[in-house]
Amino acid sequence: MLVARSGVAVSWIAATRKVAARITRSGSVDLVNLDQLPVRSDGSLRPAGLTLPPARMPLIHDRRPLKRWTYVGIYGEELMLCAASVRVGGIPQCFWAVLDRASGEMIEQTAFSSRIVAVDDGHLSVSSRKAKIELALRPCGEPVEVVSRHGASYIWTRKLPVIASGTVIAGGREQRIECAGLVDATAGYHARETSWSWSAGVGTGADGSALVWNIVNGVHDAPSSSERTVWVDGAASELPAAEFPSNLSGVTFPGHGESLSFSAEAERANSEDLKIFASEYRQPFGTFSGTLPGGVELASGFGVMERHSARW
Repeated sequence: MLVARSGVAVSWIAATRKVAARITRSGSVDLVNLDQLPVRSDGSLRPAGLTLPPARMPLIHDRRPLKRWTYVGIYGEELMLCAASVRVGGIPQCFWAVLDRASGEMIEQTAFSSRIVAVDDGHLSVSSRKAKIELALRPCGEPVEVVSRHGASYIWTRKLPVIASGTVIAGGREQRIECAGLVDATAGYHARETSWSWSAGVGTGADGSALVWNIVNGVHDAPSSSERTVWVDGAASELPAAEFPSNLSGVTFPGHGESLSFSAEAERANSEDLKIFASEYRQPFGTFSGTLPGGVELASGFGVMERHSARW
């Protein structure tokens, strides 16, 4: 069941509490009480006074630059891939990776470009000397949208399970695929220092149900109204708070007996420090086993784990 909190009150009285200011076109000022976040819904309930996609968000808000990205992860028995279009403070970046599970070869690229990866809810295209990817993305589950406070401002995300079908050409091989995955659209004014641990994956339940999950610690991770979700045959349910070991060997849920174990097969990783900006991440692809809270036992599971720290 999707859980949603009441709309955010907009009041001058809120000026004595934690608020974000928004200047309207008329020149008036809306004060949004950030203490009333998070809000979780299917997108039909949103806090008043906040600019959210698909509206154009200001490049700077609350003295923080806008960060936004759309990430597609597709996870299958023969092939796994990810691709994302990213902008931090208006600077474009993209990345993609394709893992051939039979050979264990992973081909990837990261670039400061807005032309290599094009992605929206309905289509993914990657055009590079190393790879050509054309995939239709068909929704296969309820969307989950969350607006949360982060530092002195706010962040937004929308997660959507999809079935990807189309062609992947990489490493001299052309493959037609039809695999499940997840689209992660995110935008907001994250704190200067941000770190998170994350897992996304797909699988089949012991009862034959189709599973997709999204689990996180560090962003959108309130005790309730979080982005943590498991989709069972497309129906979304919120998961309890999660913890990730430093070696990314699985996910546990404190106070619950269930857990996931992870076996890595290949890994994306990078560390760079440009002083003003810095980023360090690990993102291994692999397989999962175990049980999610609510007694959702995996017969098979494929996906990623991630740990990311950023100064931006």
